[in-house]
Amino acid sequence: MSSQRNQAGADGVDLSALSTRGLDKSFGSLIVAKDIELALPQGARYALIGPNGAGKTTLINLMTGMIRPDRGQIFLGADDITALAPAVRVKRGLVRTFQINTLFPHLNALEAVTLAICERCGYAGTWWRKLPAYGDAIEEAHAILLSLQLGAHCYRATRELAYGQQRLLEIALALATRPKVLLLDEPAAGVPQGESAELFSVIANLSRDIAVLFIEHDMNVVFRFANRIIVMVGGRILVEGTPQDIAGDPRVREVYLGGARHG
Repeated sequence: MSSQRNQAGADGVDLSALSTRGLDKSFGSLIVAKDIELALPQGARYALIGPNGAGKTTLINLMTGMIRPDRGQIFLGADDITALAPAVRVKRGLVRTFQINTLFPHLNALEAVTLAICERCGYAGTWWRKLPAYGDAIEEAHAILLSLQLGAHCYRATRELAYGQQRLLEIALALATRPKVLLLDEPAAGVPQGESAELFSVIANLSRDIAVLFIEHDMNVVFRFANRIIVMVGGRILVEGTPQDIAGDPRVREVYLGGARHG
């Protein structure tokens, strides 16, 4: 069941693409999320940073339904999705990637993205039998790969792609679902440092119809590509602001930028 948030519509203000209200989660005495309130605007490019154990991945798991909150609500646009299963949230437009890639090593890039599109359209069970009949899906898959600078590699087996290209292929699979919100959990994890800026340049240039929230530990990348930054510490949001705000905040320097190990 979904409910509508009354305030935004009544005031004529654009709804956030994704938002949370009073989100709490504990495992016994361990608090992993406490009173999380955030709003991700449509088309945003937000970074989520914080020390190891801050609760960043837990927050993404909560928002995507991998774990259930003890208290609070999660909204996708105006709809309360707190009780929805992860697969239903994906169909509604809330999609994520993981720290470790989960690709099909024997499929080539075009096959993998075409399969994801066929799954979205409801005929993935027979796609390999009548592939020529699904020309529209193949065309869409190729366009997605081109947009992520993977067009030249679309016929290469996934296992043959460089690791940075595999991370881009994960994003291509996410885009095949036509997301409204894309949550990226350390998309540059394992990618050589020289390639991470290129990967994030591609992310920054995604359609502005898609709001992006990414976890990243490389502060150079964060400050270069994020419009706003959310800093978490101990399961709580410490501060949110522009890159300039965050760089000048003494609390952030103390608990994170000044020497705390990032994660």
